[in-house]
Amino acid sequence: MTDSFLTIDDQPITIQQVFRYLQANRKLDGFIGEIVRQFVIDQELQARGEDLKTPAGAIEQAIIDFRLQQNLTDPKQFQEWLSANGLSYDLFHSQVAQGFRLRKLKEDITAQKLQEYFIDRKVFLDRVVLSRIIVTDKELADELHSQIQEGTSFEQLAREYSLTDDRMMNGMVGPVSRGTMPDMLRSAIDLAQPGEVVGPLGLDDRWGLFRVEGFLPATLDDPQIQQTLQDELYEQWLAERIQKLPIRLQIGE
Repeated sequence: MTDSFLTIDDQPITIQQVFRYLQANRKLDGFIGEIVRQFVIDQELQARGEDLKTPAGAIEQAIIDFRLQQNLTDPKQFQEWLSANGLSYDLFHSQVAQGFRLRKLKEDITAQKLQEYFIDRKVFLDRVVLSRIIVTDKELADELHSQIQEGTSFEQLAREYSLTDDRMMNGMVGPVSRGTMPDMLRSAIDLAQPGEVVGPLGLDDRWGLFRVEGFLPATLDDPQIQQTLQDELYEQWLAERIQKLPIRLQIGE
C-alpha cells in the first residue's frame, strides 16, 4: 500500500493522486518547474559553499532591521508574528541567512556579464519624457505645428485636438522607453533638445507632434536598474542550467 502524502478530512492522499490533481488542472508543469528550479539553486549553493558564507553579525543586524521596520521590537509581539507565519526563530534565522546567500550567488553569477548586458539593454532602459498631439490628418498636424511655432500653447492644442486619452493631461505621456519607440520617432527625438517639438510624424494611420520634456538616461549606478539587470541575467542563467538537465517523471501506480 502506498504511503499517503497528506490527509484531507481524514482521507489519505497519495503522491500519485497529488500528481493527477495537478495534471488535471494543468498545473503539473509549473509544479515540476519550481522543483527543478530549486534543485539547481540548491546544487549551486552547495558547490560554492564557503564562498557564499555570510558573517553572523550581518544576519543578526538584518533581523534587527526587519523587526524595527515591522514594529516588532517587543519580544512577545515578535514571537506572535513568528507563530502567525508558521515560523520558529531558528527557521526565520535560516531564511534570512539563505536570503544573503542567494543575493551573493546572484551577484557572483552576473558580475562579469553585467556591464556588457547593460550596454545591450540601454536603449530600453533610457527614457524620454514626452507630450504629444495625435491627429488623423497631416494637414491639420502641419497647421498645429505652425500655430505652436507662432506661440500657441502646446497644452491648449493638445486638449482641443489630440485624439488620445492623454489630451486630458495636456498631452503629457510621461517617461517612455527609447527602445519601445518606432524607429522614426526615436531618431527624431534623439536629435531634439528639451522643449523642442518634432513632427509631424506619420505613425500608422495617424500623425503626431511630440514635445520633448526631458531625457532620463539610464546608468548602472542606479540600484534599481542594477537589480533589474541582475535579476534578468540570473533568470537566464537558471533557464540555461535547467534546459541542460535530463528530467524523468516517475509517478508509479
